[in-house]
Amino acid sequence: MAVKEYRGSEIKNVDQFLGDSKGLESEREKEIGQHIGYRYDVNLVPDYDRLTPFLKKYIEVMGWDDLNWLEDIHMGYEEGQPAVFDRNINGWVQIPETIELPDNQQDRDMIARELLVKFQMSDRHPLVTLRKAYMKF
Repeated sequence: MAVKEYRGSEIKNVDQFLGDSKGLESEREKEIGQHIGYRYDVNLVPDYDRLTPFLKKYIEVMGWDDLNWLEDIHMGYEEGQPAVFDRNINGWVQIPETIELPDNQQDRDMIARELLVKFQMSDRHPLVTLRKAYMKF
């Protein structure tokens, strides 16, 4: 499912632009003299071979064909700590220090997706408290 070409640039592997960011690949990049960063976002089309067992089961239980709303979730950093952004609370959720992160960005992003889903389903999520406080039934 991974993209092989995008707007005139051949995508050789998901880490292609991490190691060599000097070469300007597309005609537009050559024209403007700089990289177009979003073109290299590996989250746009996740490699489904890298799904965690939890995410495989989650997709199966939900009856989905893909990650849908999770495709643009990625591992970021808050105050130097690995974190994932939760749009529902408009804030970063830091990754526990006990979790060892792989070197590959797509694998880190899959872990971020899994942890976000687990956090959103947990009793520790702030929306659970709001629901309890404001639900009518």
